[in-house]
Amino acid sequence: MMDEKTRDDLLKLFESKLNEAMRLYLETCTRCGVCTEACHVHASMGQVKYIAAYRAEIVRRLYKKYFKGRGKIWPSVGEARELSAMALDELYEAAYSCTGCRRCMVYCPFGIDTQMLMSIAKLLLVGAEMEPEILTLLADTSIEKGKSIDLFKESFMQGLKRLEDEVVSKWKLEAGETAIPVDVEGADLLYVALAGAHSIIPAAAIFNAAKENWTLSFFEAVNFGAFVGDPTKTKLILDRIVSEAKRLKVKEVCICECGTAYRVMKQLTGKQPFKVSSITEVHARYIREGRIKLDKTMVDGAVTYHDPCQIARNAGVIDEPRYILQHLTDDYRELTDEPRYNWCCGGGGGLVAMGEDTLDFRMKSASVKVDQVNATGATILATACENCHAQLSNLNDHYKMGVDVRFLSSMIADALIQS
Repeated sequence: MMDEKTRDDLLKLFESKLNEAMRLYLETCTRCGVCTEACHVHASMGQVKYIAAYRAEIVRRLYKKYFKGRGKIWPSVGEARELSAMALDELYEAAYSCTGCRRCMVYCPFGIDTQMLMSIAKLLLVGAEMEPEILTLLADTSIEKGKSIDLFKESFMQGLKRLEDEVVSKWKLEAGETAIPVDVEGADLLYVALAGAHSIIPAAAIFNAAKENWTLSFFEAVNFGAFVGDPTKTKLILDRIVSEAKRLKVKEVCICECGTAYRVMKQLTGKQPFKVSSITEVHARYIREGRIKLDKTMVDGAVTYHDPCQIARNAGVIDEPRYILQHLTDDYRELTDEPRYNWCCGGGGGLVAMGEDTLDFRMKSASVKVDQVNATGATILATACENCHAQLSNLNDHYKMGVDVRFLSSMIADALIQS
């Protein structure tokens, strides 16, 4: 049994999410069934519990019970539901079988945002200390690093020094220039990467080729607070990048190939003295302005492109990757006629970050994505998101798809024409 204080505390968290939009989503579902085939999990596995409206109904019944007059007085009529340990288990399954891709939202005649409704579920799980432990651990580690950045700076700089030769091998710098500039006040662009050479080397080579006045952030782009659904931790992780950008007086913050990091930075920072761009937008701009040129002969084979949900459907970066690919290959094949309706890769919402714990589910729940890729006959599967790359690579191994899963930025860096 759940004690009264715990229930009251959780209901306060629930109420904190009830803005006008959320109430609209909770009030307007007519159970029309249009969303039934929208979810890749339901399309792959065929179980009713994976329909978007079913997930939403788990949250909606709690809303009816505690925030609607009829639910309080006559709960059986509105199918209102008591907040209990069993209800929390149902919220967990709903929230962590949803990748937040919002494909259901573009089908819904009312535009009901399942990802927002699942943010209520995740917040209640955080309040009940029932969220995935690994996601909270990763978020806390990220926050601690932000508090103690001076302790990490020396090892960070040493690590970058080891990467410089690889950057220069992709783009030859003139003598005296810095391959990976850091902490440059007045730079035009602050690049926020992920931990790892794959996120830094290609990007640095392209920035240098474009003669960009740039600097690398000390912080990682990924926001584990957003994955776990903790608004306080999300803001703490976000604010450190905002503060760094302001301190360095940069004009633009460029987020690496990480869908959630870009969407959070773009949509949750409010008005700032800098613009926020995805690295794909920046690369498209360089090509359009003639600042970099690409050699099409470097790409061998038919190419298809997976639109990361958080960058494309949820943030509108759709034309730019296709513009880039026009300059990389003459054999580009679309996965779908309309990118806004592209299937999710199946790894978002923190599922990839949870690793082996979710692997079996991720493989079973994304078979429609595999069918979509196979139908193109492409040999190269490009994407512009770390989570998507990891999940697509797992699918490639599991289903023996035989494609080369590549980051779009790496393809650009490999095709740079030395001027």
